[in-house]
Amino acid sequence: MKYFWTLFWTFLLVLMLNYVAGAMIGVGLDLAQSTILAVLATIIILVIPAVLPGGSEEKHGH
Repeated sequence: MKYFWTLFWTFLLVLMLNYVAGAMIGVGLDLAQSTILAVLATIIILVIPAVLPGGSEEKHGH
């Protein structure tokens, strides 16, 4: 379920970003481009935590 919601919110945010940026430079909204960017961003968002090491553990010398 977390994958679905991550894709859903990423899609909405990328669509909004594409719309605003396109409106600022005077080009139309491209839904295909937004979808591709949303899928790529979702993959990056889900892969980064899997690749990064776990939380920092402090070792005490006691």
